[in-house]
Amino acid sequence: MALPVRTALTRPPLRRPRECLVSGTASGVATHLGWSPTGVRIVFVLLTLFSGAGVLLYAWLWAFTPWEEAVPQNGPDAAGTPSRRVPVAWILFGLSGAGLAQVGAFAIVLGTRGEAYSTGSAWWAALLSTTALAVGAGMWATFIDEDDTARGPRHALVVRLAATGVLALLLVLQLAGLQQGGIVAFAGALVLIAGIMLVHSSVLVERWRELAGERVRRIREEQRSEMAAHLHDSVLQTLALIQNRAGASSEVARLARAQERELRAWLYDGDAPADSDLSTDLRDYAAALEIDYPVRIGVVSAGVSTERASGEVAAAAREAMLNAARHAGGEVSVYIEGTTDTVDVYVRDRGPGFDLDVVPDDRLGVRESILGRMRRAGGSATVRAGAGGVGTEVHLRFGGGS
Repeated sequence: MALPVRTALTRPPLRRPRECLVSGTASGVATHLGWSPTGVRIVFVLLTLFSGAGVLLYAWLWAFTPWEEAVPQNGPDAAGTPSRRVPVAWILFGLSGAGLAQVGAFAIVLGTRGEAYSTGSAWWAALLSTTALAVGAGMWATFIDEDDTARGPRHALVVRLAATGVLALLLVLQLAGLQQGGIVAFAGALVLIAGIMLVHSSVLVERWRELAGERVRRIREEQRSEMAAHLHDSVLQTLALIQNRAGASSEVARLARAQERELRAWLYDGDAPADSDLSTDLRDYAAALEIDYPVRIGVVSAGVSTERASGEVAAAAREAMLNAARHAGGEVSVYIEGTTDTVDVYVRDRGPGFDLDVVPDDRLGVRESILGRMRRAGGSATVRAGAGGVGTEVHLRFGGGS
């Protein structure tokens, strides 16, 4: 008789859902065990009756249970940040407001009797509980609600200011009984001042992080400057000497120039990525052409242009540079002059030159990739002989009624 095969019971991993009431702990445990969230919450409450075991277990699970994996739906950050439906910060603030009313009534009653209200055990119990609730509201809003997609930094700021108001009123009441309470009342005032500092501790921590980050960036820039100076005096000069000795059209010179470009970009561009504008794109393209062809391309930019690397001007300029590298070689210069309305690109070489009218009709590189592209984009392009009849100059113009 064959025994029945028992399949292993598979449970979902213990994860907290990102859409939750407070922390998602009860819902995560319920999903993992196959229970209902309400039943898990009842178990936590019952365990609390045994010397607070339920509170300790809940806090332990909250601290060590990870969030479930984010699944973006309406954007990369749509499901990345947890969202809580219960306004815990405002609940704590409401309880602190009720405690403040109780403390104020207590102070008025005992003050009219001429008693030192700021030294009794009942006063201290009310003072500490109200302070803890106000500080808890501010800390919750700062460290939890500030990253919540349903609330945000403005909500955290409002809660911090409201909690500060409660603590400030408590401080006024405490200072009013300072003369009668003596050192005990003074200790209570220090507790309230410490509470106000805790509420705003996140701002201090953020400023400290900014200062530390600025210090790290400054040290990094100093190290980069020292390294740049050393490399400029050694490696970069060696690469420049190789280019001068080998000649602009040799393969050794092309490789040395490409390495020089990469090294200079690494040294002087910093940590921020270069913006994909027209001049940056053409410099990168020139570096690539110098590796594949016996050519040396210098790119100079003047003025400010809003033209991007994805535009038609960049595509036409790249085609002109490719033609110059392929058919002329040697020295090629690219000059970019931009304003807020127009951009002009000049590509000049010192090759044998050519007459566009005698180019066969089936050769569409210049006619379509440069002239036709600029015409369709609303710009203009001209191809003519260079200065003194040497080489070729391609002029691209876009904007300004071209």
